[in-house]
Amino acid sequence: MTLAGRETAPSTAPSRGSDELEQIEIELLLEAVFRRYGFDFREYATPSLHRRLQRRIRAEGLATVSGLTERILHDPSALQALVQDLSINVTAMFRDPGFFLAFRKQVVPLLRTYAFTRIWHAGCSTGEEVLSTAIVLEEEGVLSRTRIYATDIDEAALSRARAGVVPIAKISEYARSYSLAGGRRALSDYYLPQGSEAAFRPALLESVVFARHNLVCDRSFNEFNVIVCRNVLIYFGKLLQDRVHELFYDSLSTLGVLALGPRESPRLTPRAPCYADLHAVHRLYRKMK
Repeated sequence: MTLAGRETAPSTAPSRGSDELEQIEIELLLEAVFRRYGFDFREYATPSLHRRLQRRIRAEGLATVSGLTERILHDPSALQALVQDLSINVTAMFRDPGFFLAFRKQVVPLLRTYAFTRIWHAGCSTGEEVLSTAIVLEEEGVLSRTRIYATDIDEAALSRARAGVVPIAKISEYARSYSLAGGRRALSDYYLPQGSEAAFRPALLESVVFARHNLVCDRSFNEFNVIVCRNVLIYFGKLLQDRVHELFYDSLSTLGVLALGPRESPRLTPRAPCYADLHAVHRLYRKMK
């Protein structure tokens, strides 16, 4: 009872103090992961980061971010699970078929002008889009003089990408997307069913080098005619996006092509004046200087 004789109901809304405490815990977790293991998630976009951390906390049977920090510092297997949660592993073959059709029509003719081509698939996840690119290049007659470098932060995803397999349950969906992307054959010409998986022809991946690379902190490792990084930058904060765009600029040859996702662009970065639209709708940009 209050002095005025009325009861006051307890507040059920989370206090500002609890939000601030959780933010402090998250900052300490990310700093600990960086200092202990070298993975830098400190400038990832906040809403997505919070959702993924809460999912990992529940999966570990913990109650707080601090509890997750303690477990990760003392159990490297918990770190691997966190890395997989924070990595961007949403992918599909011929995802956004219009992009692959634009790539076939706008980018491949440029590649034919080179004696040899280097393509970087940055953030390749489990390799579905790498396979898609390889199929397009094979059908257009340029795969044999192309080297594709496919990189990701997640070693488990890279291991699956190297195997060249996809779930057989997804094949019907992928076949429709392949057709919409201008496919010249049947997708079934490129794989053999193996139980619950479809195993793609090893020849498609003979020109692919899979390697671990962290966009957040690793440097440029070659000069490329094409860089494909689709639907990765949207998970990064603005400062990190600018840093990765600088990495891509340093890694892309003059007149090379940068391919991004539908909500990504170099336009609001310091390197914006260096690019011209090759296909504005499907986010294909050409480095002009």
